[in-house]
Amino acid sequence: MTDIKADDDPVDPAKKGKATAGSTDTSEQPLGPQFLKLLVELGPLVVFFVVNSRVDIFYGTAAFMVATVLSLIASRILFGHIAVMPLVTGVFVLIFGGLTVWLQDDLFIKMKPTIVNALFATILAGGMFSGRTLLKYIFGEVFKLTEEGWRKLSWRWIGFFLFLAVVNEVVWRTQTTDFWVSFKVFGIMPLTMLFGLFQLGLLKKHELKTT
Repeated sequence: MTDIKADDDPVDPAKKGKATAGSTDTSEQPLGPQFLKLLVELGPLVVFFVVNSRVDIFYGTAAFMVATVLSLIASRILFGHIAVMPLVTGVFVLIFGGLTVWLQDDLFIKMKPTIVNALFATILAGGMFSGRTLLKYIFGEVFKLTEEGWRKLSWRWIGFFLFLAVVNEVVWRTQTTDFWVSFKVFGIMPLTMLFGLFQLGLLKKHELKTT
């Protein structure tokens, strides 16, 4: 009379639910790798800020270049690959940073974010007008979205990249070099993270249902 079958155990359904959810349960996915990735990407900017504040923009740019290369190497070692956007950004850092140090003209490093963000927006927009959602090729392994979801997400990122390009132009042309460096580190990155958080609703709404 007091025997309880295993199927009647109230704990089992919860266990089964967890097993069924598997990797799709984002609450169980470890945050360590994402946090480590954020640190790797933020490292060069922090180095840039510290060296600029202690010496000047030219030493800061040189340190920024070295830290960027080390960041890309660390990404390759820790994560097994280098993401497209950090790689493209790294190439531009080396090009415009090299011109800044060589010619002793900080105009190049200040214009780099404008050109990079405008380039990203142009590439994504070109893909959209040609019928290809390039963002899907970049993040297709991370997010599973409907075609409508990819289109909406792409247009939002295009608008955000253009916004960043305009903001960078306004800041470096109207403010001091130290203010621009501080804004690049403590303004652009938080804005980008905040924008990314605002896309969670779209990602959830247009998530591709798998059976």
